Amino acid sequence: MTPPARSVNTPGDAPSAEQISLLAPSRGRDGRSLSSAATSVMAGSRAQSSYATANAAPGSFSSQLRPFPSHDGRLRPDFDMHSIIINEDPSISTEQRQAELQDQIDKEEKIKIGSENMLEALNAKNAKQTKDQRLRVEAELNSSNKKLAQLKLGLEAEIQRAKEVKSPPADPQSRLSYLFRRNLSRSPSRHVVQKDEQEEDSETESPSLVLSDILGALETNGMQPEYYVEKANSLVDLFKRHPTLKYDLKWDIFGIRLQTMLLSDNREVVAAGYRVMRYAITDRKSLRTIRELHVDYLVILSLVKESKASVEREQALKFVRAFLDVKDGVEEMSRAVIRIIVAVAEHTDDRLRNIAILTLAEILVRKPPLLVAAGGMGTLTDALGEGNYHAAESLGTSFLYLLDTPRRRKFLRSGYELEAPFAMFTDTVPSHGHQHEEKLKANAKVIATLIRSWPGLLALCMNDFLTIRSLLMSLYIPTPHLRNVILELLFDILRIKPPSWSSSFLAGRRLTTYGRVTNLKNLPNKDPSNTDSEDRTNSWNLLEHYVSVVLAVLLHAGLVPALLHAEEDPLTLALKRKTTLLLGEVLKLANELLPPSWSASLQVLPQLLQSAAKFKTEDRFVAIGTIYQVDSVNRTLYRSGHASISSGKAIAGGDSSNSRSQTDQSKAQAGMNIDEAGFRALLVETQVLNTTNWTKWRWDLIMSIIDGPLLNPKRLDEAIKATKFVHRLLGFYRPFKLRFSEIKNTKPNQRYVRAGCALMHSLLQNPEGVRYLSDNKFIRQLAECLSHFDRMSGLTSESPIFQADRMNETLVGGYFALLGALTKEPKGIQILERWRVINMFYHVVELNDRDDLIRALVSNMDYTLDGHLRIIVSKAMTSCSKEIRIFSTRLLRKYATKSMQSSDAGCVAEWAIKLLVTQLYDPEVEVCEVAIKILEEACNQKESLEFVVRCRPALDHLGEIGAPLLLRFLSTSVGYHYLDGLDYITREMDDWFLGRNDTYVALIEASMARALADIPEKPQSQLSYDDAPDHPEYGIVPPHFYRELTRTKEGCKLLEQKGHFDNFVEVIRDSGMENDDPETILKLKGCLWAVGNVGSMELGAPFLEKSDVVKWIVKIAETSEVMSLRGTAFFVLGLVSRSLHGQEILLAYGWDGVVNEMGDALGFCLPLDFKKLFSIKPWAVNSGDMSWKRRSEVKIAVTDKNPVNARILKLATDLGNTVLAKKAANDLQAIKAKKAPGFTKPAMFRKVMDILEAHHFRLPACRFVLDLFDRQVLRQIVLEEEEEDEDESESSESDSETEHASTNGVARPSS
Repeated sequence: MTPPARSVNTPGDAPSAEQISLLAPSRGRDGRSLSSAATSVMAGSRAQSSYATANAAPGSFSSQLRPFPSHDGRLRPDFDMHSIIINEDPSISTEQRQAELQDQIDKEEKIKIGSENMLEALNAKNAKQTKDQRLRVEAELNSSNKKLAQLKLGLEAEIQRAKEVKSPPADPQSRLSYLFRRNLSRSPSRHVVQKDEQEEDSETESPSLVLSDILGALETNGMQPEYYVEKANSLVDLFKRHPTLKYDLKWDIFGIRLQTMLLSDNREVVAAGYRVMRYAITDRKSLRTIRELHVDYLVILSLVKESKASVEREQALKFVRAFLDVKDGVEEMSRAVIRIIVAVAEHTDDRLRNIAILTLAEILVRKPPLLVAAGGMGTLTDALGEGNYHAAESLGTSFLYLLDTPRRRKFLRSGYELEAPFAMFTDTVPSHGHQHEEKLKANAKVIATLIRSWPGLLALCMNDFLTIRSLLMSLYIPTPHLRNVILELLFDILRIKPPSWSSSFLAGRRLTTYGRVTNLKNLPNKDPSNTDSEDRTNSWNLLEHYVSVVLAVLLHAGLVPALLHAEEDPLTLALKRKTTLLLGEVLKLANELLPPSWSASLQVLPQLLQSAAKFKTEDRFVAIGTIYQVDSVNRTLYRSGHASISSGKAIAGGDSSNSRSQTDQSKAQAGMNIDEAGFRALLVETQVLNTTNWTKWRWDLIMSIIDGPLLNPKRLDEAIKATKFVHRLLGFYRPFKLRFSEIKNTKPNQRYVRAGCALMHSLLQNPEGVRYLSDNKFIRQLAECLSHFDRMSGLTSESPIFQADRMNETLVGGYFALLGALTKEPKGIQILERWRVINMFYHVVELNDRDDLIRALVSNMDYTLDGHLRIIVSKAMTSCSKEIRIFSTRLLRKYATKSMQSSDAGCVAEWAIKLLVTQLYDPEVEVCEVAIKILEEACNQKESLEFVVRCRPALDHLGEIGAPLLLRFLSTSVGYHYLDGLDYITREMDDWFLGRNDTYVALIEASMARALADIPEKPQSQLSYDDAPDHPEYGIVPPHFYRELTRTKEGCKLLEQKGHFDNFVEVIRDSGMENDDPETILKLKGCLWAVGNVGSMELGAPFLEKSDVVKWIVKIAETSEVMSLRGTAFFVLGLVSRSLHGQEILLAYGWDGVVNEMGDALGFCLPLDFKKLFSIKPWAVNSGDMSWKRRSEVKIAVTDKNPVNARILKLATDLGNTVLAKKAANDLQAIKAKKAPGFTKPAMFRKVMDILEAHHFRLPACRFVLDLFDRQVLRQIVLEEEEEDEDESESSESDSETEHASTNGVARPSS
């Protein structure tokens, strides 16, 4: 017998030798060694190719490989060459010998490369026609590999001999180690330190030969466990390097090797066997082949083991999960195995519990009946609401997938499974402590995930919003941490981002002290000319529409009364302030997103007014204080304009930015008018006149002087001539004084760069300042520093100022920002031209190895003025590296998106657009993609769009990348006629009609899912100079061909002629109530989005009226049984409501739209009878669908003619009963002590397995009953060594057992 395995503490694929115990030799069914089987595998030609084509049948492995002459199938390296090298004539130098060896290696490398290329070409052809030729090429490749290995080994030995000793060591053992010393300079993938030199050959042999070697090695008996683990890991590495090799396996031989490993008493060997089998899986047929090896029994026995067998259990579960990675692999999963996984998932202390739950969730999505039959629904429901499973949000999405359609919904009991996360919030006995709060937060994440999907929202709103009401009623429970978690949850699901002053407000500071300042400074300073002229019909946000319906649900369920109660009964001051802030945000959202019928009654807070009007009670003071606080928060929110919806109701942001600019101008004007005495006092106070030590200067005062008094010509003249203020400031920036140029490049130190830019700007405003700056050494020294990188100047330096390390570590890069400040004025450009700086810019752009210098140069220049700088940036965009071309293209965004209505900005925008059109022909697709995105944004303005069309860009070579820009051309008559001349419109129209509509559905649903998931964006790795977001905006309606087509009268006419709209209406009318067929539902969604995009345009209203399609869309939104289809119809009705005519049509069918103060439609709508949107009929659950049908063979399995065996089966069944389990276990132990023969019979083992599959058992009970059986029983079943003279009862029941095996239970052999 084999000694028992040792315990393993650390899991892993390849345990160390210290963790592995001895393994006994493996024997076949006749007790003999398995070497004869390996010999049959190896017979034939050794050069058979392992690169089988995909057409080769899985499981076919070459049987024409002949064994190697050595006893274990290995080739030994030829050492004669090394001995000859060692004993060569000493008159020949070691350098000569190394050169000769290197020449031979180069020749063999060329032969090897040629053979590999030839083999690759032959593999692409028909395998039968090129078989002989491929064999010859493989033989030549193997010969070259062996020669290369020998030559390299000889070269290594020669190099080591030259380095260390002049002659070989005298000791034979030292001589061997000298000969086989490994080359440590090899790549990590090749550098595997092992004592056995045979591994070195396996890298250079044919994959088929290496595979046969390893299989032969695994056949060897009596080796230690680490030997088998090492060979198994080598086999896995071989499968990784040659993925097609597993298609050539001959499973009758390969399977015996795996069975022998899985039957080992050593846990690490068993784990290695599971790992090899996992990497050998190819398709569903291979899974069937593997199950025929009786691995289901082996997996079950591995999973029920104790936690100390962690490596084996982990690999067994990974092997089961590999079934899910194969197409339709879940169909081959055994119900018995899933029963055990359910038991693992229920065992709270099991370290594999989380991965078991995840596996069950994947099975729930792939094949719900199988999981229901295995009793896994209760386990997943408990994990969803217990608060301990960290991936509960992903678990919730599995339930939401089932909820969507009626066919999948029948596996859930009317959606009550989704109520599990709410139970902890509504617990009447409040708990305290950090652990309870963490569980609440975990459940809050699950609830947010459920509410962010249509199936979840509709299911939670069943029974008159009962579940949502219970959550809001939890605000009445006087538990501080519970209320805090609920408030945070409401902030989350309403997507409210607290303003910047919220933290100070929650800390107790007054709103009036910082509301006007702190938040206004954080507002983005956008060009107002862009925002006014931008076409808002290109950025429709579906996310806001979804937030509006969630807000309506919460208000309908009693959100405001619950918040007012929390206000009147505050548990802490911080909670009171948080409740006040949330209440103010809710009122603001209701005003922006909901129809007047909803928001009008909310704004007055009638409950608080009634309490405040009761003058005889003291509670009125609380109500009055609450009203004041809410009003104060509302006013601050409106004034700051934070998180205002893009609908246009909140317009405070523009007013705030205007007021800020006016404030800055007034401060500068006041600074210019300062008198002489005050100016001198300011200069003295800056400490610039008192010391040359710049660290003692007061830079805040310096900035105020530069931005104010120095703009006055008189004060500037005084600062230049009467004092040394300007002289010392410019001296600080002079490169050769090593002050500014030696400062570390940190964020606080950027103020010195800002001060320098402001100084350049102020000096350029007056002729005296221009004259002084032109004659100062500052520009002259900068020009000299740049000349070090100008090959035409002839000047060099050992340590130039602008070398790469200084650009990264110091503020040297800020010099380009100072030069950029000069380029904003014509006089500044004249100064640069005087000192030939512009010429040097031309040569800097030509540098091939200084992308950092080019990036700093082009990003800081101003291209508003026409001149050399525009030529320089165009040169960077066309002739530099790909990264610089992309970077330079991004820089044009702020110029291309300027309004073309003003003459100056229009010229700049035209120049930028022309350059961007040129970039569309760049050889790199990434550059073209950046240019397309910028042009698409510029086309938001009608004038820019028409100018782009006049440039006549050719976008055919870009394919899908250029499609969005071409769609934008359709929005104007000029663009329509341009595209019509290219025959683009009819081709694209047919393309959308025949398939692109379906693709659009996937695109918009993925965008909405990503937006609702609220995944935080990764921080940008480097500064962005173009202010453009690198990530796309999620939740925005993507461009649609039919929407752009309907923007013009010509497009509407074409749409009517083609009849596509009528076809969409017909599909909606005929298939609107479809609830099962996925293809029909997808086509229906595509037609809904097409109709919605057409109806969103004012010119599309006649199509809606004529077809009366809105009636059918409303019917889908209110009565469809497919929940995601309801959501699509709801969003489509929102698109229809974006036109005022569409709102009139919707009002006729009982839906109210939202408009702003100007009367413009915002695209939000809700039904007047709100409950219609959430009317879901409770579905009837068929008991036949919820439980596995017990077949007759399960009943036969619990009976036996032998009374002792029948007693064993009855007691095994009782182990699943918590009342009878203890007594049944004691009785089974007593029977085991009497050495009952039933525990040594394979038939009894099978029957017990049937019982475990048919009933629900805890993991310890499964482990207990399986441990009762003798170890040899499993070996007999797996290796099919059952005795011929079995009991009569076994033969009489064999038919029923075979029938049971053909179901979804454990696989059995046909014989």
